[in-house]
Amino acid sequence: MEETGATYAENAALKAVAASTATGLPALGDDSGLEVEALGGEPGLHSRRLGPTQAARNAELWRRLAAVPRPWRARFVAVLALARPAAVPVDYFEGRVEGELLPEPRGRGGFGYDPIFLLPDLGRTFAEFPPAEKHRWSHRGRAAQALLASGVLSSIE
Repeated sequence: MEETGATYAENAALKAVAASTATGLPALGDDSGLEVEALGGEPGLHSRRLGPTQAARNAELWRRLAAVPRPWRARFVAVLALARPAAVPVDYFEGRVEGELLPEPRGRGGFGYDPIFLLPDLGRTFAEFPPAEKHRWSHRGRAAQALLASGVLSSIE
């Protein structure tokens, strides 16, 4: 599905509503991005569109940050949208995690920007966490925690 929304929430809702409409069942959609403080929040919604490969996306980020002194503060943002066939409006759950970008990758796990996204308090990139621990700290994990804490799932049969 093409992501035509102007926000993470709009893109997540497009996915959730399409899946719920197609199946007649509740559905979750998500959207996420990397927001770099020195770049005014970019790439944000367009995080995946910076280049054809992750190596190219990283290179483009580093090119844009070349003249900016470190630390390169950044955040990951994720929004989950829950759509139900008979329910309006869609419910939204957001997760954020603050960190810094590194000038070179570290770690072998994760995907996307994980190897260059450092959590300074923990001294590790997302690519250096085992999957279960990463989910505890990640923006998607935090959005999922917000969904679970909301109690909305208990009303879904």
